[in-house]
Amino acid sequence: MTDKPVMPSKLERWPIERLVPYERNARTHSPEQVAQIAASIQEFGFTNPILVDGKDGIIAGHGRLAAAKDLGLAEVPVVVLDHLTPDQKRAYVLADNKLALNAGWDVDMLASEIEELQAVEFDLGLLGWSADELSGLLAPEVEELDDMPDLPSGDREPIQQMTFTLHDDQAEIIKEAIEKAKAIGPFAETGNENSNGNALARVAELFLSWGSDHGLG
Repeated sequence: MTDKPVMPSKLERWPIERLVPYERNARTHSPEQVAQIAASIQEFGFTNPILVDGKDGIIAGHGRLAAAKDLGLAEVPVVVLDHLTPDQKRAYVLADNKLALNAGWDVDMLASEIEELQAVEFDLGLLGWSADELSGLLAPEVEELDDMPDLPSGDREPIQQMTFTLHDDQAEIIKEAIEKAKAIGPFAETGNENSNGNALARVAELFLSWGSDHGLG
């Protein structure tokens, strides 16, 4: 039977000047990230106490301390981990940061949660993602291009189906190029009834012509 893990017995409130940063802390906090932490504390409260050793030294929470200073707080919540040996303390300083990074995301569930928060006009900037990251998560799924029927087995020659893997941004570029190629005018007789395929071939022909004119092979 293994020993039960130590459970902190109480939460304390300490003046921030009492806390001693760990001089060998390998984790960095940019001004932008500290501002994010400060905004989170302002919105949700100081929900994650700073962890300290028996000599007032910070084990985890350097970013939260910096945010508290930016907010002008006089005190912060603290949990004392005075049971750790010096080696355990050094190890936990690293583990506390790295273990959190090892988690993943259910991307569909994440997008759904963010969409619902957006629907009630919650400030998504408080979540920690950049504007570009949020745009990627909230971007509508690219619709399937029309006129893309499956070809029966044995009825392919001289028609071929081609599949590409594209980023959402690339798919939008392809869709726009196809629509503009269709707008140029009717296609010559190709034996292909798929308008998207004809348009994509026209785009490729125009690129090859341009490349030839510019010495690209």
